[in-house]
Amino acid sequence: MAEAEFNATGVRIERWLRSLTRAGQVVIRDGRLALLTSYGTEIDSAPLRAVQAHKPLFAARDRALATLNGHRYSLTLGTPELFFKALEAARPQRT
Repeated sequence: MAEAEFNATGVRIERWLRSLTRAGQVVIRDGRLALLTSYGTEIDSAPLRAVQAHKPLFAARDRALATLNGHRYSLTLGTPELFFKALEAARPQRT
């Protein structure tokens, strides 16, 4: 199985009401999801198996919610559908 990769830049990353970065980066590589600041510093990362992500019911269309290591992050992406597709494609298949 080929390893799926995803890289989104210019992502606003928030944790509750606190903005962590306005131009961050979301990277899916080697079976991990990483949230990075605009300078490339890691905010948080986790194996894809432990990541939960979904679209919030009452939020803007460009938002996604992700839970990594027990912390909930709000991600403002241009196209969250691509993020969800890449996340599902990169997750290891359950047997």
